[in-house]
Amino acid sequence: MPETKNAIIRYKYLDDLLSDRHHYYSTREIWEKCRDRLSDNGYGKVTLRCIQKDLIFLTSAPFYAEIERYRAGGRLCIRYRKDGFSIFKKELSDEEASLLREALATLGQFDGLDNFTWLDDFRKGLELAERRPIISFSHNPYLKNSNMLGTLFDDISNQVVVRLSYHTFNNETTRSIDFHPYLLKQYNDRWYVIGAADSDQKILTFALDRLDKVEPLPEKKYVSCPDDLNDRFEDIVGVTLYEDKPVEHIVFWANDTAKGYVITKPIHPSQILLKGEKEEQMRSAYPDLTGGNFFSIDCIPNNELIRALCSYGENMTVLQSDGSIRDEIYQRLCKMKKNYECTRM
Repeated sequence: MPETKNAIIRYKYLDDLLSDRHHYYSTREIWEKCRDRLSDNGYGKVTLRCIQKDLIFLTSAPFYAEIERYRAGGRLCIRYRKDGFSIFKKELSDEEASLLREALATLGQFDGLDNFTWLDDFRKGLELAERRPIISFSHNPYLKNSNMLGTLFDDISNQVVVRLSYHTFNNETTRSIDFHPYLLKQYNDRWYVIGAADSDQKILTFALDRLDKVEPLPEKKYVSCPDDLNDRFEDIVGVTLYEDKPVEHIVFWANDTAKGYVITKPIHPSQILLKGEKEEQMRSAYPDLTGGNFFSIDCIPNNELIRALCSYGENMTVLQSDGSIRDEIYQRLCKMKKNYECTRM
């Protein structure tokens, strides 16, 4: 019989590690992780011998866990023989089952993607009947490499380092990088994975349709992101973040045709409708811009912001900025005008 002090806590930690099909753990590594978890949560020390006894005990009554030993990367590793096995079972309450049904119905947009077949399994297990959708999300059925969405979702959930093989729009040569994935983000009907390079922990963003292959590297230690990645995107539109560029104060005007759309769907969360004295100053500075409204935003310029501003065409004009975004938009419009002029029949 193993030591009884903190035994249930140890069994829970062991159960998590033995259930993990995404990492390879030796007995010593399982002991080290249990020891660290116990220490982090204020429990006493545990010896390797104690964990070895626990593993033997789990194979007997009342758990009867089948534990296998196998070789991976030249090491002798250990895990549950049956995928999905756990010594802890919990029945769902009616309320929990109802909440899961609604969540699964909402997640139905991912049906058919690799690594999301568990949605169908959950439905069958909960006897969730087919029903007409009552909420619809923007979805691009022709998105290249959408199958990788499920793969990366699984890797992020299980904290697995991956090797990404990718190419750019301008260069079809395949490159590779060892990568710690942190976040999947959708923008403009495209999916992106954000994470850190294994070499220097620099935060990088990759579009899924630029990926050629995703390979798990379970032997590598996963490093969690120290920051909230969502905070990093507060200062930008879209997903392209230039860490060496400062936040700029940008003022623009939208005419009567566009102002309602801009008010109800801001270009950026920092958007402010200029009123009172500030509006009077802008009207005085730009007397030819009649009607409409003046707005300001504070963000880091990138291609997504420029595209968003240009999407309003002649109905919007960028007037002032701390940097060169107004000039960049002007140059783009000049090139567009030239293209139209040289292709007139």
